[in-house]
Amino acid sequence: MVSTLMTPTEQATQSLCPICLERIDARRTIRGDRVFLEKTCSRHGRFSTRIWDGEPAFSSWQRPKIPTHPEHPGHAVEKGCPFDCGLCPEHRQRSCTILLEITDRCNLGCPVCYADSKNTGENDPSMATIEGWFKAAVRMGPGSNIQLSGGEPTLRDDLPRIVAMGREAGFEFIQINTNGLRLADDESFVRDLADAGLASVFLQFDGTCDAVYEKLRGRPLLATKKAAIEQCGRHGIGVVLVPTLVPGVNDNDVGNLLGMATENVPVVRALHFQPVSYFGRFPHAPDDADRLTLPQLMRLIEEQSGGNFKTADFNPPGCENSLCSFSANYLVLPGGGVRAIAGGKCCSQPIPALEGARNAINSVARQWRAPDACCSPAPENDVAMTIDGAMDLDAFLRQARTHRLSVSAMAFQDVWNLDLERVRDCCIHVMAPDTRLIPFCLYNLTSQFGKGLYRP
Repeated sequence: MVSTLMTPTEQATQSLCPICLERIDARRTIRGDRVFLEKTCSRHGRFSTRIWDGEPAFSSWQRPKIPTHPEHPGHAVEKGCPFDCGLCPEHRQRSCTILLEITDRCNLGCPVCYADSKNTGENDPSMATIEGWFKAAVRMGPGSNIQLSGGEPTLRDDLPRIVAMGREAGFEFIQINTNGLRLADDESFVRDLADAGLASVFLQFDGTCDAVYEKLRGRPLLATKKAAIEQCGRHGIGVVLVPTLVPGVNDNDVGNLLGMATENVPVVRALHFQPVSYFGRFPHAPDDADRLTLPQLMRLIEEQSGGNFKTADFNPPGCENSLCSFSANYLVLPGGGVRAIAGGKCCSQPIPALEGARNAINSVARQWRAPDACCSPAPENDVAMTIDGAMDLDAFLRQARTHRLSVSAMAFQDVWNLDLERVRDCCIHVMAPDTRLIPFCLYNLTSQFGKGLYRP
């Protein structure tokens, strides 16, 4: 379904009731430079959630796609979106990243956890089951990037074997989603992961002071996070720092996080912000002040970096829906400065969704893995600069091989701001236990009282 213009300030879409999870009509309502998702359930009343706030302008932030539909649908269309995921034949984008949840155990008890992880001692999925998931991923999302998640995947001693299994199945880029505790303390385990072909670590990294970790993760963890980065650097594994941003907790630490990422290039390949989404039980709907919209985050990045990282640098995605994310790439210069690397800007002309997915798969796999060991930047005192302060071409090329940094954000949806237009364009899919592929936000979505749609 394509959005229909209702009035100059309204766009029609669909959503779910936060209480009963029934599909209901919704609209994006523009009020000045703010946009709200508004919906009314006949049984439970009206709901309104801010989804865009300020510059860059909502009207300019677009990269439309020509849909591509699943070649091998996993579920027929019966009840309609979002109740037929598998993916269904009406989904409008192929998989870019497929998550395999290989355990529900965790060695942290974070108040903020989309997966509702625990440490129950229940049986993890068997190697045969995981092998079946890889085979299903080959059929339904060939060439996708793979993220091994949980729970905390490093609690599995056989994680290197799982990584190797994925590589043998033909997946070139495999990443683990981790809190980093074991990586910091167990170098032989990190070495085994590297030898098995692990390309990247998606490292939970919420801030640059222990007060943030005590609030969001229950204990001081900054030294542990830094140790995990060092271990990955020793063994040639790329690191993506992933802060969950919560207003009033760590939204004032954005500039320091940018500095931390820049200082740790080339081991750190990217900084990927995730504004908090509200999964689980919330007796009262989150206030707009509890949310951080993408334009607000772009402006925080510019303000807290002193203008080194600019709002104008960021682009809407070429793969998923334009309202889901932003990204930019930078060259980290000798001395710690940065220079934006030009990318595709907002464009009103549609591109094939399949082309956008392939580009995203390749760019993530290239940027988020460690640079080749043979590539080394020029020594700082050997970098030739032109009169206007630009690097000469040879120096630029040497530096670009190793010292590129990606800065991005993904705004996951919860039941209050769920927009089914965005869901149908999703390219980040979770492999359900029965091998159906489910868009990430739907797999983790819960009602106001914790009832889910898809998560077991």
